[in-house]
Amino acid sequence: MTTATQIPGYVVGTWDIDASHSTVGFSVRHMMVSKVRGYFRDFSGEIVTTEDPTQSSVTARINMDSIDTRQEQRDAHIKSADFFDVGNHTEMTFRSTGVATDGADWTVTGDLTIKGITKSVALQLELNGFGPDAYGGTRAGFSAKTEISRKEYGVDIDMPMDGGGVVVGDKITVELEIEAVLRTA
Repeated sequence: MTTATQIPGYVVGTWDIDASHSTVGFSVRHMMVSKVRGYFRDFSGEIVTTEDPTQSSVTARINMDSIDTRQEQRDAHIKSADFFDVGNHTEMTFRSTGVATDGADWTVTGDLTIKGITKSVALQLELNGFGPDAYGGTRAGFSAKTEISRKEYGVDIDMPMDGGGVVVGDKITVELEIEAVLRTA
């Protein structure tokens, strides 16, 4: 079992995700030749670190209307009923169900809900560090990555291409860069 003392600078407590210093991003194969990247601009979350890091937890909320792929027409289409149906499904949520370690490799398992459909996902987690900030507080950094099938979440539009293939791939790579601030009260 890993203890908190084996993680340099580890701090037990409740942390708020600092959205201005964090990124919730994704990429998806487009036209069978490249990947399009996008981000969500409005999100929040809470991380609770415990003496036994494997008992820690995370919850997060993402505003689906805040998607940004750097192209307004595409963003509008992704928000439509063809994809996320933002008019009826305003949030994506994540709630951890477990944390595991195998040496330096960490995994956070949890329930991801998109369009009202909840599936278990496993995030490969990297602990980037814990330390003081310039304002007298304490910060922590985490990177995480997973792959999901958009079709499993009801984002099942098929847009076949002439000659084979599809306009938008099924496999979505989710990448998180999270900076969190320790609550003081």
